[in-house]
Amino acid sequence: MPRLAFIVLLTAAITSSAVVNETQTHIWNPIFLSSLDFLENPVPLADSTAMTESEMKPYTETIPGTEITFKMVSIKGGKFLMGSPENEPGRNADEGPRHEVEIKPFWMEEHETTWLAFEQFALKYLRHERKDTDKPTARERVADALAAPTNLWGLSPSHANKGKPGYPATSMTIYTAQAYCKWLTIMTGRYYRLPTEAEWEYACRAGTDSAYSFGNDAENINDFAWHFGNSHEQTQRVKQKKPNAWGLYDMHGNVAEWVLEQYAVDTYEHRKPNMFGAPVRAPVVRISSMFSRGHIARGGHFDEELSGLRSARRLPAEGKWNEDDPSFPNSIWWLTSAPFVGFRVVRPLEPPKSEEEAKLYEPDPEVWKEYYRINQR
Repeated sequence: MPRLAFIVLLTAAITSSAVVNETQTHIWNPIFLSSLDFLENPVPLADSTAMTESEMKPYTETIPGTEITFKMVSIKGGKFLMGSPENEPGRNADEGPRHEVEIKPFWMEEHETTWLAFEQFALKYLRHERKDTDKPTARERVADALAAPTNLWGLSPSHANKGKPGYPATSMTIYTAQAYCKWLTIMTGRYYRLPTEAEWEYACRAGTDSAYSFGNDAENINDFAWHFGNSHEQTQRVKQKKPNAWGLYDMHGNVAEWVLEQYAVDTYEHRKPNMFGAPVRAPVVRISSMFSRGHIARGGHFDEELSGLRSARRLPAEGKWNEDDPSFPNSIWWLTSAPFVGFRVVRPLEPPKSEEEAKLYEPDPEVWKEYYRINQR
């Protein structure tokens, strides 16, 4: 029996039980399954299949069961200098020393993930719309069983554009962003995840070596970015500014974007070129914190000054990002005081080769397990 078919039968059997105990809950929540289980027989989609870098093309993903689409831009692999030079205006100590990194090819979402796409998972819109009409597909059965976020309460006034079509989704923890990627993988059969910090900077720079993807001079930044000086202190619709040289929009400003890396001031010290015989491959560490503290967002956001939008700028998450959370324990899903953080997805040409490797990129199931345990008291 194919792996997906077995998972569907198991999910249906457990979720239809009159009594579901804690052990069963851990089984039927697909967060405990590897995304690699869902890559067989992906949903057909034009231009989305490639075996080599030369075969990669941009393609438009459609969330199955909807008419919601987003474009994935193909990014060739290569090497680049990560970090900023010591004389770059606005530079922070955690941006150095500069070091050469090698990146494998991947696709990246053309713009930040929007509320329209995100809410199909986060607010269970797709599940509710299908409830009394169409029979769910095998993939939809499993995706429906994935634990989805609780309602979003206690928002600050800065969330003026929450839920509006065309605006970037915001205020989610990195765990929620990873869970969305897993949901999207289950739905499509294509391996989606968050970018590593190195992949994000590589894509933002788009072949440049300057402070911004458009040069060192911030004089033209209004052509490319939403920031404190032009955003009216709130998010703006995606794709209203010029893209970078690789066709990616809003890499500077609008919302800061989650990346896969645990923050440390001296991260780059451990990647000095003289410590390696070859360029450092895109590094990633497993994200395991429950509340997004110690993680990193990139690109700056609508409420920042220009230096915060530089290609090399690293924005570490802080505890105050959910200080207005009215729930106890604090939600693993939302950051009620961070209307400026969002994300975009990537898809590597080569998915992880093992479940152990995949764990580096996927939401840590222990976060859900602990949160479930605490809330059962």
